[in-house]
Amino acid sequence: MPASKPITASKKELLEIERGFWTGNSAFYAANADTECLIAFPQMAQAMSNAELAETAKNPNRWRNLEMELKGIVEPGSDIVMLTYEARATRENGEPYTALVSTGYVHRVNGWKMMFHSQTPMEIAAKT
Repeated sequence: MPASKPITASKKELLEIERGFWTGNSAFYAANADTECLIAFPQMAQAMSNAELAETAKNPNRWRNLEMELKGIVEPGSDIVMLTYEARATRENGEPYTALVSTGYVHRVNGWKMMFHSQTPMEIAAKT
C-alpha cells in the first residue's frame, strides 16, 4: 500500500475560507468560488455559476455562533482538496442547525476556489 501523500494545502487557510462562506457577503462568494460550482443540498443539487452562487449570499448575517469540527481532509492532486466537517450554527431566526458538510477546492492562480459544496443536515443524516 503506497504511503499517503502529505497535504500541501493549509488546513487553517481552507477553514478560514470555509468560515467566510457561512458568514460572508456576495463579494466574498464572488472572490472565493470557482467559475462554476457544484452544489448539493437535500432540497437542491445543481451546478451554479460564480454570479449565481454570489447572489445567494446577499444577507451576510444569516448565521451566527458557527462551530466547525474537521472530520477529514484529502488532497487527491496538488491542486484539489476535499474537506469534510460537522458544522453547528444558529440561523438568523434563532433556529439551531447542525450538518455534515463537504467542500471541494481547486487551486487557481489567484488562490483556492470552492468548486463543490454539499450539506446534509444532521436530522436527515440520522434518519438514513
